[in-house]
Amino acid sequence: MEGVLKAIAKGLGTTLRVLFKPPSTYEYPEKKKPRAARFRGRHELRIYENGLEMCVGCELCQVACPANAITVVAAENDPAAPHSPGERYGYKYQVDLLRCIFCGLCEEACPTDCLHLTQEFELAAFTREAEVYQKDRLLARRPSGYRVPENVYPPYTGRKAAVHA
Repeated sequence: MEGVLKAIAKGLGTTLRVLFKPPSTYEYPEKKKPRAARFRGRHELRIYENGLEMCVGCELCQVACPANAITVVAAENDPAAPHSPGERYGYKYQVDLLRCIFCGLCEEACPTDCLHLTQEFELAAFTREAEVYQKDRLLARRPSGYRVPENVYPPYTGRKAAVHA
């Protein structure tokens, strides 16, 4: 009988100790748990302060992606209405979030610091097609604060004709 009372007292002690501890869970939609500073979430294509895209269509992010989740098709920049400060720009840019493993290699490979993985992680959708982000959904909703670099890209005046000697 004494062993049973000891076991009951031990169980009640554990219950009372846990009862007065702060909860270890979060009421998710109302209170969100803070994320680490280096958390990698949704992809974003940054733009310069003047509205030009930072992406120059080099396709290095596509090459660096181990999951083949990124597709980039580059096109020649129009000197009259440029999309980016370089000779080319990312005409088609798409990220398949169902394939992406959020490793950050694409972000590291980008020479213009255009591609950025944000803190956003609520990426649920009802269809698979909605999880393939096209360029219009990837472009940043606000300028990045970056200025167009001086003397990095000369003003683009169009493709020069080949000189044959």
